[in-house]
Formats: sequence, C-alpha cells, structure tokens
Amino acid sequence: MNAISRRARGWSVGDAGILLVFLALVFALWLVSPEHHFLSVNNVLLILVQTTINGILAMGMMFVIISGEIDLSVGSTIGLAGVVAAMLAHPGEYPVIVPILAALLVGALVGLLNGVGVAYGAIPSFIVTLGTMTAVRGLALIVSGGAPIFNVSETFEAVASARIGRFPVMAIYLVVIFAVCAFVLRRTVYGRRVYAVGGNPVAAEVSGVNVRRSKVSVFVIAGLLAGFCGVLLASRTISGAPTAGESYELDAIAAVVIGGVSMSGGRGRAVGVLIGALMIAVIANGLDILGIDANFQRVVKGAIIVLAVLLDVKARQRS
Repeated sequence: MNAISRRARGWSVGDAGILLVFLALVFALWLVSPEHHFLSVNNVLLILVQTTINGILAMGMMFVIISGEIDLSVGSTIGLAGVVAAMLAHPGEYPVIVPILAALLVGALVGLLNGVGVAYGAIPSFIVTLGTMTAVRGLALIVSGGAPIFNVSETFEAVASARIGRFPVMAIYLVVIFAVCAFVLRRTVYGRRVYAVGGNPVAAEVSGVNVRRSKVSVFVIAGLLAGFCGVLLASRTISGAPTAGESYELDAIAAVVIGGVSMSGGRGRAVGVLIGALMIAVIANGLDILGIDANFQRVVKGAIIVLAVLLDVKARQRS
C-alpha cells in the first residue's frame, strides 16, 4: 500500500506536462487576445471566480475517482442544495449559517446514499449515481414547485459576492478547499487509504483498510462539496433554481481527467485537478474574448477529455 501511495502522490512527468500545457495555453490566449486583455487583472480575477465552483466540485470528484468510482449526481445535488439554501435565506428569518449548514447536510445525505449503495449494495457507482442524479433533480423540482426561489438576504448574497479589496472571496474558498484536499490526500493515513482502495481494493482489504467505509466516505466528501457549491451558486445568482448545476458533473469529471487523475483509480494529485479546472475556465474565457461560438467550447473540451484519457491509458500500458 505504501508503494502505491508514493507513486500516486509524487510529482511526475505527467504533472509537469499538464502545467506546461496550461502555461502554453495561457500564453497563446494572451498573444491573440485584443490588446492582450486576457491577462489583465480584472480578467484574471474573473477567471478565478469562474473556476471556483467547478474547481471545488472537482476536488470532491477527485476523491471518488481516485477510489475507483464515479459520481454523476453532484450536478443535481447542487440544484437541490441551492433550493434548500435559498428557502432558508429569506431576509430576517434565519442567520446565514442555517441555510449553509442545511445545504451541506443535503449534500452529505446524497453522498451517503450513493456510498451505501455502492459499498454495501454492491451496485456499480455509475448506476447508483445515475439514479440519484435523476431522483435528486426531481426532488429539487418538487421542493421548489418547479420555479426558482428568490428573495434571499443581503448577507446570503454576500457569501459569494464579497471581496477583500479587489480579491473575490469565491477564489479564497477554492484555495482553502484545494489546500485541505491536497493535505488530506498527501499527508494523512486516510489519503493513503483512498489511493490504496482505488489502486487495488483486494490488497487494501488484506492490509487492514476498511474498503466499504472508505468508499462511503469519498461519496460523502463529494456530496458535501457539491452542497457547498449549491450555496455558492445560489448566492451568486441570488436565487435557488431547481435546474441549477445541470451538466456540472461533466465539467468536474473533465477537470479531474485533464488534471491527470486515472479513471481506473489509485493515481492523481489535487494540484493537477486544480490546473484542470483552471484550464477549462481559461478555454471558456479565452474563446469568449475572441468572440468564438460558445458551442465550439464543447468541441474543444470533449477533444481534451478524450486526449487526456488516451494519454492515461498509454501511460498505464507502459508501466
């Protein structure tokens, strides 16, 4: 198990390659953008804000994929958590901590349901989370009456819109959560167990790792972070929309795969996932600045995902 975790956590040529590709992309967009606007302070801060929700969601997805599973329900969880948060965030009703904790609880419960279904029901994670993706989205529509929830308090609105000087607090959330996730994976026994479960669950079980409990825990982490993303999205849009977060799970998976996390489990690093999330935001922002059709972004993103998975497969074949 120690050998697996050392290989998974160490800086590799692949990690350096991801960083170099990202820097080359940034440089190219800076060159072709009108008046080199791409790297202006305002645009860089905008990119950070645009990265935050997908970056945080991808951190949770990273734990799930490293453990050898996948979670398709996080986008729907964002929608339900946002609706619940907005319903409890009307002016003068509750302190702002109440809607935040309620959204986190919703996310954790969805993650727990997924984890129990996978670990104790022996159902493939693709099937379990596909089911909860549909059910949770339906629940969000039922709870909200099929319409967005408006009239949130200024305090709740400030959760996502506040700034420290010129620096958006959204980016601070991303940095803090990235740092915590990176520390947990690299420096804790729990992190080593997640790598071991994804790398070889039989060997992990023999080594004394409770594989079932570990599987449940990674889904709970993904659900918690999805719940927090629901709060941020509801705060940023000043409403809790039951359709919010649609297809966000695909962007999170894309960030994880682009960031070098193996879809087979057992390998990947938080810094790569962060770069992957930034790369997605940079591509979208750069193409917007250049006035390129937004639908073309989907083509670019899809091509990058296929290429990243192909490189992962080739790397595993070589090793």
